[in-house]
Amino acid sequence: MRYYEEQGLLNPLRRSSGYREYREQDSETVRGIRILLAAGLNTATIAELLPCMINDDRGLTPGCSGLLPNLRRERERLNAAVAELLAARDTLDSIIEAEPLMETDDPLACAAAPTS
Repeated sequence: MRYYEEQGLLNPLRRSSGYREYREQDSETVRGIRILLAAGLNTATIAELLPCMINDDRGLTPGCSGLLPNLRRERERLNAAVAELLAARDTLDSIIEAEPLMETDDPLACAAAPTS
């Protein structure tokens, strides 16, 4: 929770002793932060979006239509990352499915073997 405070996402009350006092509202804010982090957003983006998000029993909803372009941009960023991961997995699948040139578990023997 201190990290969220350092990132400007959470503002708990401070007692005269300096101790933080968290309210129910802070718990709701943390739930919203975790939802957005799980959705792949970074804390800087969350700091921009969070003040306009409504966190109720239905979950997080945008408080105004002005958030939708930012949310769509983040979705496109995630789609691009997913596409890159799928391409990387396909590359690994191709390597795994290729016929090994030697039957050995010794990497030094493999390195010393002729390749043609």
